[in-house]
Formats: sequence, C-alpha cells, structure tokens
Amino acid sequence: MTTNIRPVQEKDLPQLHHMICALAAHHGDVPDINPSHLARDVLGTAPWFHVLVAAGERDCLLGYTALLPRGQLQTGVRGMDMHHLFVRDAHRGSGLGCALISAAITHCKNLRCQGITVGTHPENADAAAFYERRGFIRRDGSNPRFLMTLDQPPT
Repeated sequence: MTTNIRPVQEKDLPQLHHMICALAAHHGDVPDINPSHLARDVLGTAPWFHVLVAAGERDCLLGYTALLPRGQLQTGVRGMDMHHLFVRDAHRGSGLGCALISAAITHCKNLRCQGITVGTHPENADAAAFYERRGFIRRDGSNPRFLMTLDQPPT
C-alpha cells in the first residue's frame, strides 16, 4: 500500500475530525471539537496546530500527527510538542506510526526547531517504549515526557 504523508488539507477535515474523536474516546475524553474550529486551528496562514496526515489510496486517511509549537523566549529555543499521534486500528503495527514520527521530525527541522517532545499516560508502558525506541529520551517528572534533540542551531 502506498502512503503519502503530507500537511493536512481542507478536504481531509471530515476524516481528521473522525480520528480526533476516536483518539479522544480511546483516552476516555469527550471530544468537543467541531469542523469549523478544526479548520480554524489546522488551516490558514498561521495554524495553531501543524498537522501531518498519512493518506492512502483515494486520499483515505490512515493516521495523523498534530504538533504544537513550544519554546523558550529567553533562550531562543524553539520546538514542537507532538500533541497527537494516531494510527487507525487496521494499520497499527505497519510502520505508519514510525513514518509519521519521521515526517514530524523532518517538519520540525524545516522549521529550525531544536527539539520535539511527546507525553504518554503514566500507565502506558507500550507507548513509552515505542517513543524510546524511536530515539526519544525520558525526562524527569511525574508524567512520562520524552524529548528528542534535533541538533538545530538557534537562528
């Protein structure tokens, strides 16, 4: 199966909305996002979230990652937090999550970020191990947080 990882487009919003709601339900959250707010937050000249989607045949979305900017104004350090990483059940274990992470890293490097972070639920040892195998390093704290340094000099 050919998969194209690319920035989200307006035509993707219904499928993206469905996946966001599925991820929320998986975590026991009640989704409260509507299509107009989703469009506001992921499209336009200055999106709040940077969303990359994995599109299969006929632009059927198989997964996505959503990145949220973070930084330290006093040091000029820029980064992104991987707020969501989602792969549809039928495509888990296929390498799609790894491909989305790789695309997210490339996206962050293109934005001259120095790092990318991600968090997991404290009891989700499988997710923690997955991120560590990808090169993320566990940070201290009460909730599991992971950091990957991207070796990008501040500009």
